[in-house]
Amino acid sequence: MHVKDVMRREVLTVSPETRIKEAARTLSDNHIGSLIVVKNEKVAGIITERDILRSLADSEKDEIESKIVEDAMTHYVIPITSGSNVESAVKLMIENKIKKLPVIDNGKLVGIITASDIITAQPDMIKSIRRLLSRKYAIT
Repeated sequence: MHVKDVMRREVLTVSPETRIKEAARTLSDNHIGSLIVVKNEKVAGIITERDILRSLADSEKDEIESKIVEDAMTHYVIPITSGSNVESAVKLMIENKIKKLPVIDNGKLVGIITASDIITAQPDMIKSIRRLLSRKYAIT
């Protein structure tokens, strides 16, 4: 099974200049945990609920309204291609302690694959994914 068979093609994105409050609202309204950050049509990073919480926890009250995505996003993303096999995606997620991979083909964002997508699509991988999801990560 390939990533293209499991990935979601509709990916919600934000720009680095988007206000954190707007990004948080988008996450909440769409019941998702992350947004891909795009600048000049290229993936520039990812912002997750955890990134937003960290950013707000480290902010003074008067700073919160002015915070933008670039202030909180993870700049380094680990991508995968749509032609990769799902097992490679699982391996990347486990090795890097992440749950989401942007799918990039020829430099363009074409989708996103998450641990939840894999669980839904391939029940025999549940054991590996369950280990990933149950890990407790140290906040860095």
